[in-house]
Amino acid sequence: MTRLLIIGGSDAGISAALAVRETDPRAEVKVLVADAFPNYSICGIPFFLSGEVSDWHSLAHRTENKLRALGISLLPSHRALSIDPVSRKVTVEHERHTQLLPFDRLIIATGAVSVRPVISGMETPGVYCLRWMKDCFAILQHLETREVRSAVIIGSGYIAVEMADAFTRKGIFTTVLARSGRVLRRTVDPMLGDIVAAEMERNRVKVMKNVSVSVIEEKDDRLNVKGEGVEISCDVVLLATGAVPRTDIAEAAGVTTGIKGAVQVNSAMETNLPHVFAAGDCVETFHRLLKQPAYLPLGTIAHKQGR
Repeated sequence: MTRLLIIGGSDAGISAALAVRETDPRAEVKVLVADAFPNYSICGIPFFLSGEVSDWHSLAHRTENKLRALGISLLPSHRALSIDPVSRKVTVEHERHTQLLPFDRLIIATGAVSVRPVISGMETPGVYCLRWMKDCFAILQHLETREVRSAVIIGSGYIAVEMADAFTRKGIFTTVLARSGRVLRRTVDPMLGDIVAAEMERNRVKVMKNVSVSVIEEKDDRLNVKGEGVEISCDVVLLATGAVPRTDIAEAAGVTTGIKGAVQVNSAMETNLPHVFAAGDCVETFHRLLKQPAYLPLGTIAHKQGR
């Protein structure tokens, strides 16, 4: 019986677990989930915050009971601390206790973390990132317990555009600060990006281009966002400046990394270590058009890599 251990319970990790259940019903499949929300659609969070999705539980692709019924052993609130590729064991922490979990094959699906730009005042109350369910609940609590009339979003990618829509649907005047000078710069052509920006403006979202923020500070019970040539007062700030792969545990084990520090894998998602695979937002993706590795932290790609 193969012992498969998966570090990460989002798109790539759960996709891999389900695929193994199809191909090797006798395998022992364990999934370490750092938080208490396995198999949740992180991409759906903006639509819950906008009110279009009424119940956050429905963001789960499958319930925990459903996954366990399929023979997948979920270990929520279990955080992997280190990997020993020689003895094939992972040190895991749960409720301040540690244990060693053995594996025959390991899949690293640790995902990504939000980019935190160099801005003074990042820890000021009312300033949020949005990547995990805990971020979602923090923002929701702010919206429900404060009088929020205006928001500033720093960034202009997918999350920024989706959250601009979410805030606007809730009647919150929103300003998007695009440092790059374009909306969706990394994902669409300039002409299409301009069309998106114009549509945002038409829907009462203010888009400011070529703006770099340096300071966020509290002023008169509000937040003051300042940079070169800009100073905006608002009630909430969202940092949506992109993501970087979470690979600290992989690198410490000797896994080779490449572009933007993402894990290098071959076409079978194998790392340079025997019996150790990786998938999802922590790995490189081979770009079929560019014919070279790229870093594309998207749920659709993570799902395919996991499978």
